[in-house]
Amino acid sequence: MSAEEETDERASILLVDDMEDNLVALEAVLGSLNEPLVRARSGEEAMEALLRQRFAVVLLDIRMPGMDGFETAAHIKRLDQTKDVPIIFLTGTDADAGYAFRGYATGAADYLTKPFDPWVLRAKVTVFLDLHRKNQQLERLLAQEHAHAARIGTRLAALEKQLATQDPPNVPDLRRQVGELRHLVARAAGTHAP
Repeated sequence: MSAEEETDERASILLVDDMEDNLVALEAVLGSLNEPLVRARSGEEAMEALLRQRFAVVLLDIRMPGMDGFETAAHIKRLDQTKDVPIIFLTGTDADAGYAFRGYATGAADYLTKPFDPWVLRAKVTVFLDLHRKNQQLERLLAQEHAHAARIGTRLAALEKQLATQDPPNVPDLRRQVGELRHLVARAAGTHAP
């Protein structure tokens, strides 16, 4: 694995809370995962961070001044660039059962009330880190497959051009075979053959 791929494997975690003590506690719980932890003290800061880099998961406090966690989650889910980032809501209140429902309705993947069990939080975050890594691997494999299909398509186009300038008896059969290959390559690449 190259250094670039190793860097891509890093799965950043966005911690969003307006309270310093809560951010410190989250860093203490998640530090052992050895992944980059990025802080945001407001919904606005969280959105700026999300637009600058990819995150494996967002831990989002609900009660914040200005843009609260629900509004922040709604903004996250509205943007194409961020809509697939999983959100775990963290809140200090469990008195209002509607909070959990509202959290899930805004697109949260999970919901925890404070104080939370550090082992549970770490386990939940680990699931999203693993999912993020697998998605990155799939994206790389898909890009490789598309590049491979493009190379085959280029070679087929050159072969077709060469066949068009020659007229031996087996050219029609070769043209048919090239057409079949082009169709297979196009299907594999998810495009339509010309």
